[in-house]
Amino acid sequence: MRYLFTGGGTGGHVFPALAMAQYACESDSEAQVLFVGTRRGIESRVVEPRGFAIDYVEFSGFAGKSPLRKALVLAQLTRAVAQALAIVGKFAPQVVVGVGGYASLPVLVAAALKRIPVVLHEQNASAGLANRLAARWARRVCISWPQAQRDFPAGKVVLTGNPVRRELFTVPPWRGDRPQLLIFGGSQGARAINRALVAALPQLREEFPAMKIVHQCGRDHVAEVAVACNDMGYDNVEVTPFIDDMRSAYAASQLVVCRAGATSVAELAACGRPALLIPLPTAAADHQSSNAMALVAAGAARLLPQRQLSGEELARQIGALLRQPQLLATMGQNARHLSAKGAAELIIHECRLVARKQG
Repeated sequence: MRYLFTGGGTGGHVFPALAMAQYACESDSEAQVLFVGTRRGIESRVVEPRGFAIDYVEFSGFAGKSPLRKALVLAQLTRAVAQALAIVGKFAPQVVVGVGGYASLPVLVAAALKRIPVVLHEQNASAGLANRLAARWARRVCISWPQAQRDFPAGKVVLTGNPVRRELFTVPPWRGDRPQLLIFGGSQGARAINRALVAALPQLREEFPAMKIVHQCGRDHVAEVAVACNDMGYDNVEVTPFIDDMRSAYAASQLVVCRAGATSVAELAACGRPALLIPLPTAAADHQSSNAMALVAAGAARLLPQRQLSGEELARQIGALLRQPQLLATMGQNARHLSAKGAAELIIHECRLVARKQG
């Protein structure tokens, strides 16, 4: 069976698609997979190293743009749909899987024009624009959170959960002999978190001189953060634009500080890691706060709203957690109880169903 996965821009869209593609190929030796995204998105850097082919369309987002900019983007959409039609015609997929992000829209339109079944996956509790538009012609809409059902037509929705890369379920409980902190603000980084960490370093160094910090700060911010750390003479911080091997990063870390995107929350649960969550305040319908509260309510995470974020407060909350290793271990166990194995399998099952009906 031939699967075309489309979408991207951020890891929150791409990594669930990679988990689906991995399962599709593991469960069917004859499966063929193609990804389609844009060259600006993270998909251009992470898909091929994981063994999957990728093609590209030229398109950019239009949410929140001015009327003139939206008109220009609509013209760009026409060209992108033509590119997508050529890709779809050549690969001849039996199902097109949209995982959200503006990059998916031209391909989903092309699939509709070619009468190829479309299955959507929505990672968040509040649906994105591309998925809400494409739901009009999609055969199935797979959702990660029950709240997302309100954004889609009745009768198409299946609750599957959010696929997580399989290797994350094999992360063992933390057994390190020195504290390690993993900090990231999503695949593109988060300036507010970056700056708060830099401001917190003197206090953290004083209280935990042996602690190692691994900080994924985004490629646009790496120079700023690295220079600040060097100026302070703090050599226990590993500053990186992006972490390719997240399994190893999670496994080595006693505590995680991050945003509360749907994929990050699902990964924390899969690998059983306690977290201090700082939701993105501008996320649609404040869905990251809802994501975070699910872990907080289960005793798996603590919440630090960005309006309260400062270097002093970040250091205080990290310190309060690191001084209680047994609490961190319990939080990690609670996180793992929330993990939902089988999401990729459920979505691929729906793909096979709609392809079979089409055939």
